[in-house]
Amino acid sequence: MNSEELKSRVEAAWADRTLLQQPEAKDAIAEVMAGLDAGALRVAQPLEDGRWQVNEWVKQAVLLNFPIQKMVTQEVGPFEFHDKMPLKKGYAAAGVRVVPHAVVRHGAFVARDCILMPSYVNLGAYVGERTMVDTWATVGSCAQIGADVHLSGGVGIGGVLEPLQAAPVIVEDGAFIAHVRSSLQERVPSMLTSDGGPPPATEAAYMDQSMRRAWASAAFRKVQQPSC
Repeated sequence: MNSEELKSRVEAAWADRTLLQQPEAKDAIAEVMAGLDAGALRVAQPLEDGRWQVNEWVKQAVLLNFPIQKMVTQEVGPFEFHDKMPLKKGYAAAGVRVVPHAVVRHGAFVARDCILMPSYVNLGAYVGERTMVDTWATVGSCAQIGADVHLSGGVGIGGVLEPLQAAPVIVEDGAFIAHVRSSLQERVPSMLTSDGGPPPATEAAYMDQSMRRAWASAAFRKVQQPSC
């Protein structure tokens, strides 16, 4: 199905939950979750003018997926999970390094050359290329993490599923989130300039010239209103 057909079926099922019993609605929701898992669909996406567009119908599909799934026991070596959502697979083919005991749920996308230390990435999230999710860091539902980001140990990136029109937590390219147990609930702007280099040092971002990384401080900008 193309995106317009998926959107139409998801929105219809959202308006009338009895449609969740029909194969057409279940197939559409499953296809959305597969698209999120592969990175073909996103809960939110950047626009050319720097704003972010929230795809409400994709968030609807994530929420509708819960009631149509059954609890299943999953055994991974000596470990056992009992949940409605399967775990993500195919890391080797995707070029992602996953250190035990990192966990990613199906429906989250992790791009090539990412490193996942023992951490957690929830469904609907997007993690860009070459990003490190460090030890005990968590990426909440639908959070959007850019490329070349470092989520330091213990960082908690909040999840936002409802209200539907609310923008998810967004960490743009090049940010280094360094607090030992920070919990982000808003947007961190891009730390890269138009030529791909670091920004000049300000109170909100400090440059380590040897690492060419930006440290995000507490001076975060509020999430912009979605354009959808």
